Amino acid sequence: MPRLSALDRHLVSFTLNGVPVSGEAEPRLLLSDFLRHVLGSTGTHVGCEHGSCGACTVEIDGRPSRACLTLAVQVEGADIRTVEGLAPAPDRLSLLQECFREHFALQCGFCTAGILVSLNALLRDRPEATEEEIRVTLSGHLCRCTGYVSIMAAALAAQTRLGTDSK
Repeated sequence: MPRLSALDRHLVSFTLNGVPVSGEAEPRLLLSDFLRHVLGSTGTHVGCEHGSCGACTVEIDGRPSRACLTLAVQVEGADIRTVEGLAPAPDRLSLLQECFREHFALQCGFCTAGILVSLNALLRDRPEATEEEIRVTLSGHLCRCTGYVSIMAAALAAQTRLGTDSK
C-alpha cells in the first residue's frame, strides 16, 4: 500500500473544550483517533468502532455525536466537547459526575465518558426530561458492568439537584 505524503494530510482546526486546537489528519482519520492520538485527549474511548456502543460520544456543536463515525476533517471550525470538558475546574467534578460518584455509577469506567456526555447534553437541553427520556438516551450506550440501575439513579439524582439548584 502506498504511503500518504504530507500533501495528503489536512490541517484540522476546531475548539476543544473551550480551547482552540489544530493538527494534521489524513482524510480517513476518525475524530476519535484524532482526539486520542493527535491531540492526546484520551477521555474519549473507542469501543466498537461501529457507533453502537456509545463509548466515543462527544458533543459536536452542542449535539452528542459518535466520534468513531465522524472523520476529523468533518469537524473543521466546530466546537467539540469531550468528557474532559464537563468539569467546571480541574479540581472539581460537574454535578452529574458527582452524582455518578455518589451512586457508584461507574465500574470499569470504559462506557462512562460517553454516557456522561450524552446525559449532560440531555439534562442541559431538557432539565425536565422524563425518566423514559433518560432511559432512551442511555439506550444508545452499552455498559457491561453496572446493569444501568446505578447509572439511572445517578442521572435522576443529578436531574433533581439541577432542578433544586435552579429554584
